[in-house]
Amino acid sequence: MLIPLDYYRILGLPIQATAEQLQQAHRDRTLQLPRREYSEVAIVARKQLLDEAYAVLSDSEGRKAYDASFLAKTYDRESEAGILGQHPRLKASTGAATVLQEAEADWQESGVLDATPDPHTPSIEIDDNQFVGVLLVLQELGEYELVQKLGRPYLNNGSSAIAQGRFGDPQLVRPDIVLTIALSCLELGREQWQQGQYQNATKSLDAGQELLLRESLFPSVRGEMQTDIYKLRPYNILQLLSLPEEKVSERRQGLKILREMLEERGGIDGSDDDRSGLGIEDFLRFVQQLRKHLTSSEQQTLFEAEAARPSAVGTYLSVYTLLAQGFAARQPSMIRRAKLMLMQLGRRQDVHLEKAVCSLLLGQTEEASRALELSSEKEPLAFIRENSQDSPDLLPGLCLYAEHWLQEEVFPHFRDLAKQSVSLKDYFADPKVQAYLESLPLDTETANEWVVAQPRSTAKAQARAALTSSLQPSPAITGRSPTVTLTPGPAIIPPPGPSPKYEGTAAPPIPPVTPQNSTATPTAHPPSSTSKERRRPHSSRRSAKSSAGPMGDLVDRARTLGSQISAQVKSMPRNRLALLLVAGFLSLLILWLIFSILGGILQALSGPSLQGEQALVSLEAPPIEIPPLAPAAPEPGPVAPASGSVTEETAQQMIQSWLSAKAAALGPNHAIDELKQVLTEPALSRWQLMAEAQQRNNAHQRYTHKLEITKVTTNPTNPDRTEVEAQVTEKAEVFDREQLVTSRNENLRIRYDLIRQDGQWRIMDWQVMK
Repeated sequence: MLIPLDYYRILGLPIQATAEQLQQAHRDRTLQLPRREYSEVAIVARKQLLDEAYAVLSDSEGRKAYDASFLAKTYDRESEAGILGQHPRLKASTGAATVLQEAEADWQESGVLDATPDPHTPSIEIDDNQFVGVLLVLQELGEYELVQKLGRPYLNNGSSAIAQGRFGDPQLVRPDIVLTIALSCLELGREQWQQGQYQNATKSLDAGQELLLRESLFPSVRGEMQTDIYKLRPYNILQLLSLPEEKVSERRQGLKILREMLEERGGIDGSDDDRSGLGIEDFLRFVQQLRKHLTSSEQQTLFEAEAARPSAVGTYLSVYTLLAQGFAARQPSMIRRAKLMLMQLGRRQDVHLEKAVCSLLLGQTEEASRALELSSEKEPLAFIRENSQDSPDLLPGLCLYAEHWLQEEVFPHFRDLAKQSVSLKDYFADPKVQAYLESLPLDTETANEWVVAQPRSTAKAQARAALTSSLQPSPAITGRSPTVTLTPGPAIIPPPGPSPKYEGTAAPPIPPVTPQNSTATPTAHPPSSTSKERRRPHSSRRSAKSSAGPMGDLVDRARTLGSQISAQVKSMPRNRLALLLVAGFLSLLILWLIFSILGGILQALSGPSLQGEQALVSLEAPPIEIPPLAPAAPEPGPVAPASGSVTEETAQQMIQSWLSAKAAALGPNHAIDELKQVLTEPALSRWQLMAEAQQRNNAHQRYTHKLEITKVTTNPTNPDRTEVEAQVTEKAEVFDREQLVTSRNENLRIRYDLIRQDGQWRIMDWQVMK
């Protein structure tokens, strides 16, 4: 057999090597044994090649003859036979090249490799029983493609050379060939990985793994390949999603791999092992990097599924997506959904600035101002105040900030929006936006469901807060997102560098806009609180109705209905009016007959009438002794007894009553009055506002709770105050009308503050604890 290999390469030396270098290389190569999975046949064949190369090159005459052929510029096989005739193992064979030609033809048909052998490559002739050793040497030299070209054909079903024992014992030779080809796939994949050819690297690893699975050999090597395939997935995702949008199938494949990783991790901020080598923080940065390759619709589908796990990071990214899509497509309903989702995040982090932007884009200027007052973001607030110096409120600065924020921090993270310009004037001037904003009811700022405790000092809490914040672009700064440099093996992702902040104070103000009036000119002032109030005339009507009471409201509705019926009757033709009068008379007659019959039946059921002589009954001595009436059992209430301290049993009853009242007040029936039975100030007002706002906006929530009381502590200086610690498991689904917006499942440790007022215990407030 003629093999494209030379003796210098077998020893790993250049042609200028000295005799001492030859001897040292031969000794080192002989001592360096291959992997333990190889059989003795392969090890012996490899050693034979090393010994033969050393024997030829260490002989001065043999080396001269070999160098002459090695340095020849052209290889005329007929002349080579005369030149190389001095050494019997260097003779050329006219039929020896068929091995490589056969292998090349097989690989070209398979389409895996397209490289062709160089016809001028030096070759040596070997015995068939040295073929396994040649493959092993070529694999050690990094000739991975050549190993596959030479060895693959003999593993195909159409080849019987191995089974016939051409290369030695088939039981030993076949596993050696399979192992060498598989290792060449493994090393080739890693080499392509280093070169940034991630798809080719995956194909090489898949080819080697498929071979080992088919042959049912070497599970440890197969495990190495699977490990590399897992670590390659982030690189493949980035490469596939960065392709043009016309590459639909490839980009779908990238999204499919990403979803598989998310499932294995347990979510975007999950801690399960997806075997990619990326920790939680590294994976969050990886997600930030790939966002710019995803369209807004792709991100909406992806992150809304993550938010439903639930996931705080997924919810935050969903808010960004809904904001971007809603603003770009002029669909304020999506911005309203984003605002509802922000309510879920407000329990654990400061998202008042984002809520202010959402409220501004929904024309809810009063709520936007209140959200700014609650925000603790120093730099954005300084920017907003600086650009609102000549205004009675912060709306001009908020408008300018919102435009900058959308342009610099939101849109660049979407493939289809990165080049779009942001203009609040165009947004509010859109007729669809104006119509939607006019149809919105008066909105009240939704309160947080839980009062957030003070920042935790534990390392775990600090790490989680850092991870969440690493995904949040700072609204007060501009600049690019952190770049992730992925390298083979466990990815080492550098932390994001500092971004430039807003520079200067003379940022060009945007023309203020009034969204309330569809006929407003583009140069009108931004929506103010006064214009907001003018746009909400029904608020005064609502207060008037409430003062009249439910009966007055019913009378008003009856009068309105009567006026409508009267107007309809007046507009009817006379013949229809006559028919209606006849029908009305017959209806009254039928009703009179029915009431008469019912009256007779009721009279018969009530027993004999009191006419005629009656039995004498003396009040002083009743003929039948009547037992005293037993006191009625008290109905179970939502609060503890009027006297005595709170026990674990009564605390369980009270907290459970609060959770039930919460589910009723925020549920589809909006039973807000039940809050008064359990809460007192300041929690009562906050929750009433929240429940009323959700009722007006046709939003509701569905809850499932589990409760365990862990501690009850009575205030030693004030017996009317008690603290109750409880473990609460809450599952909640948030609906906008009948559409599910988000869901969550949380296990919280909460400390409730109870107070006794007028002999009854009420829940005054609470805090989420560590």
